Amino acid sequence: MRVLMVGVGDIARKAYLPVLSARPDVELHLATRNRAVLEDAGRTFRVADRYTSVAEALSATTFDAAFVHAATPAHPELVRTLLEHDVPTFVDKPLADNIADAEALVALALRRDTPIMAGFNRRFAPDYVALRTVDADLFIMEKHRHGQPDLPRRVVFDDFIHVVDTLLFLTPAPVLRRTIETHVERGLLHAVTLTLAGDGFTSIGTMHRDSGLDEERLDAIGRGARRTVLNLSDRVDAAGTQRHHRRGDWTPVGRQRGFEAMCDAFLDMARERRPADAAAILQTHELCEAIVRHTQSSSVAGRAASTESPGR
Repeated sequence: MRVLMVGVGDIARKAYLPVLSARPDVELHLATRNRAVLEDAGRTFRVADRYTSVAEALSATTFDAAFVHAATPAHPELVRTLLEHDVPTFVDKPLADNIADAEALVALALRRDTPIMAGFNRRFAPDYVALRTVDADLFIMEKHRHGQPDLPRRVVFDDFIHVVDTLLFLTPAPVLRRTIETHVERGLLHAVTLTLAGDGFTSIGTMHRDSGLDEERLDAIGRGARRTVLNLSDRVDAAGTQRHHRRGDWTPVGRQRGFEAMCDAFLDMARERRPADAAAILQTHELCEAIVRHTQSSSVAGRAASTESPGR
């Protein structure tokens, strides 16, 4: 497969280039505006075909698939161009930083019968996937940052979106109620908590941007047991006694964090030209948009909460 990667910044270098450049079935091409960054990535990962724009790449050859890892504000234009050329497109989350653009891109993909996937690696991380099979009725996900209050839309769509999507991935039944709480000071989002509830389950996701540590924790609780995943690598199972399981020393980070399986899934999707899971993509982005709207209605130096049905 001839695959174009657009954007070769930090996440591309850490998560995607090591996976894709090692696949014998992928002929990788790179595109980014910064010539020095482009040449360095090409040398490091031994990719010979390099372009300074998507337009240049598309005029040079055709592609079976594309991965977009550019900055979030650039996603709509880049993805639209690729879809208009009927290139199956993977977009490192989010698809866009607002629901209107996300809806337009999904509609374009469906209209052109071209696969599109939003990159939520936690849906493929093995320890998170395993929690879908446990008999639990309470899910709690915490994802905190040290000293990083930021603009609400950027926090929610670039980071808290992982919490939103993971909770939706794990919910065992339709979401009937949701509660949003936010803490905004001087225009910056310091904390957000989301509660989703339905028949027989409650899911809670929270993020504090001025915490003491960058950390992630996911708990599945119920039926006399608590199963915990710490930072996507360590597992703690408790049912009267506690057992700690650590990721094997030789387990690749890309496999443990779900990037290998996610790339496999998208390339299979592109090869077979299967349609997008539009409902899942848009449900996550719509909920993120609702959280951003909520921050806009909260007091400048206080907290606010709202409870609503997901259809509103």
